Amino acid sequence: MKRFFLALSLCASVTAVHADEIRTEDLLHLPDAQVYVLGEFHDSAIHHENQAKAVVALAPTAIVFEMLTPEQVQSIGSEERRSQTLFDAATNWSESGWPDLELYWPIFVAASDAVLYGGGVPRDDLREAFSQGAAAVFGDDAARFGLDQPLPLDQKEVRESEQFDAHCGAMPLEMMGGMVAAQRVRDANLARAALDALDEYGAPVVVITGNGHARTDWGAPAMMKVAAADLSIFSLGQLEAASDDPPPYDAWLVTDRTDRGDPCAAFATTE
Repeated sequence: MKRFFLALSLCASVTAVHADEIRTEDLLHLPDAQVYVLGEFHDSAIHHENQAKAVVALAPTAIVFEMLTPEQVQSIGSEERRSQTLFDAATNWSESGWPDLELYWPIFVAASDAVLYGGGVPRDDLREAFSQGAAAVFGDDAARFGLDQPLPLDQKEVRESEQFDAHCGAMPLEMMGGMVAAQRVRDANLARAALDALDEYGAPVVVITGNGHARTDWGAPAMMKVAAADLSIFSLGQLEAASDDPPPYDAWLVTDRTDRGDPCAAFATTE
């Protein structure tokens, strides 16, 4: 599972759309929106610190975490919100495969008054999406987020190729359609959680997720627009290197790189 999350965090590719590069200090003055999707490399402490800064400035009514399922959120009470140790125990975070809770804790502290929403997808559902397709696992809401429609062929090919590269070529290309289906379910689940939060508590709502899911062209923001065309969304991507083309976010910034060694080493096998 850790390998799977590593691949998700590293598959934030760059496709040319209009976007503005911003500075860290601009996180305190983001444009008005109803939903803010704040991207990250999952293992970057810098990115989580930046998200926490933005959350303090935005003071959201609710915050959606890709790293938590709805069931985990139900186990979080007021005492767990104040104690990292209790939070970890209640959610079983340390066994989840996500990076250490210490990296994310500044965001939870910053969002102490916000209602928590789980935007994560249970592992069994991801496995079903891989084998049966995104619509099959998402159920009655599939059409609302466009999961009942196949991807355009050009997008399908690009996304499968990106997944193949993100997994360091260690899995057959033929399996990448299932990986893309799982990604679509994740995007739709984040979109649904954000819209539910907005409906129940009003704006602004913040979504904490990987850069891949923060994409405006086919990530969670795109699925929110399918379900609610008039919704105002601001998507932020956090990168570790400058791009020749504008990345697929409303704004983006470049941070120092996290030393993670060779990400493909996790996929290496021994004879």
